[in-house]
Amino acid sequence: MRLFRLIKIVSVGLRFGLDRMVLDADSSGRLARLWNVLFFWRRFREPRAVRLRRALESLGPIFVKFGQMLSTRRDLLPPDLADELALLQDRVPPFPTAQALALLEGFYGRPVDEVFRDFERTPVASASVAQVHFARLPDGTEVAVKVLRPGIERVIAHDLALLEVAAMLLDRLWPEGRRLKPREVVAEFAKHLADELDLMREAANCSQLRRNFTESQLLIVPEVYWDWCGKSVMVMERMHGVPISQTQALLAQGTDLSKLSRAGVEIFFTQVFRDGFFHADMHPGNIFVHADGRYIALDFGIMGTLTDVDKNYLATNFLAFFKRDYKRVAQAHIDAGWVPAKTRVDEFESAIRAVCEPIFDKPLKDISFGKTLLRLFQTARRFEMEVQPQLVLLQKTLLNIEGLGRQLDPELDLWKTAKPFLERWMNEQMGWRAVLRGVREEAPAWAGTLPQLPRLVHHALTEPSRQQLAIRDELDRLNTTQRQQSRILAIVGLLLAALVGLEVLRLLG
Repeated sequence: MRLFRLIKIVSVGLRFGLDRMVLDADSSGRLARLWNVLFFWRRFREPRAVRLRRALESLGPIFVKFGQMLSTRRDLLPPDLADELALLQDRVPPFPTAQALALLEGFYGRPVDEVFRDFERTPVASASVAQVHFARLPDGTEVAVKVLRPGIERVIAHDLALLEVAAMLLDRLWPEGRRLKPREVVAEFAKHLADELDLMREAANCSQLRRNFTESQLLIVPEVYWDWCGKSVMVMERMHGVPISQTQALLAQGTDLSKLSRAGVEIFFTQVFRDGFFHADMHPGNIFVHADGRYIALDFGIMGTLTDVDKNYLATNFLAFFKRDYKRVAQAHIDAGWVPAKTRVDEFESAIRAVCEPIFDKPLKDISFGKTLLRLFQTARRFEMEVQPQLVLLQKTLLNIEGLGRQLDPELDLWKTAKPFLERWMNEQMGWRAVLRGVREEAPAWAGTLPQLPRLVHHALTEPSRQQLAIRDELDRLNTTQRQQSRILAIVGLLLAALVGLEVLRLLG
């Protein structure tokens, strides 16, 4: 099985000239010259990026997902490859309904028609690892049932093994291999796939995002019905809306596209800076729009998280950009520990200025916020900045949001829309609101501690501290040792006196 799969991968690679992409990096080498002689008859009219995308589409869903993930690694890939791979879509034929029914019956232990009041046999969506059917719960609630593809774990294991071998060969044979870190990229991809294969994890992600946006006027997240969920099955509320890519249908239902684009920016920054938990796969296929103009989020297999350090770093950088304070941007990188402490701030500042200053000569509506952030990361890499996986996901999401926003409203000014939100967030983090929030968060702990405070103070004043007890124990130990040594010296003295006395008696006698 694996041998046949390997043969297919090699044949597809030769058909689309992927071997040339590797050899072109070392065109002066003997192997490259020999290879060009052997395959002299091949001519490729399409650019290398297009050939790579088509090859991955030919190899199947796992390789398509790998290409999608690679498109987010713009810190590693050349721009032409990253841009083309971003066009990859999960266009996968559905698997037979009979297999879906068998899987569900095996999971529930009884026929599907006894579990659900209705179950639509025709799937409404199909992707690389799962497909979705509409159904009704026994009480009539409309739901969407997501079912893993049968045997997908085995297929993924085979393809990952082949990807690992290919990565090892690239690392050893391709001059660019070490810089691109192919083995680390494959390992990162394997981790994402493992997360997507556990639908209980996706259900938990969905539930968390829904809780974060309870009563929101901007975003709707489906409810999860836990009693019907498992590792291979996820049941959630059915959502009714128009795909965000269908702009004519949105206009027909009376949606304000300009308002919708601004709401998308606010949703993104709310997820990132308020919650530190964001949807990291916000391409058009995963976003619908409700009749009332709110966004509807779908597919929660890939989520990003940020620590408070990450959030402070990002907010500081964004606001410094607005103020053209490049020294602050450089210092923020060093303070976060993502650039070596030995880095000279003035040199790093100069490099960042070269990236950012040209954009301020253009109208704000013509500035690409996502691409500016990308160029910043590329510049930082020259100064040995370590790649941060959570920021790679963030960069991908920001580019998606910007693309969607400009599709809905070409006049969208992402910077102008984002700036007030960031300034408000920074004030809440560092101003009097932050103090009040800290008091509010700590109040429950204080409520339990305050009644004990008099006893704790009395105990501290009357009882010896741990340090005092430790010193007392050490002194006791030293006194004991000194007494033991004194006894030993006394015994030795007595023995010596006895020996001297015996020797004196012997001489007198």
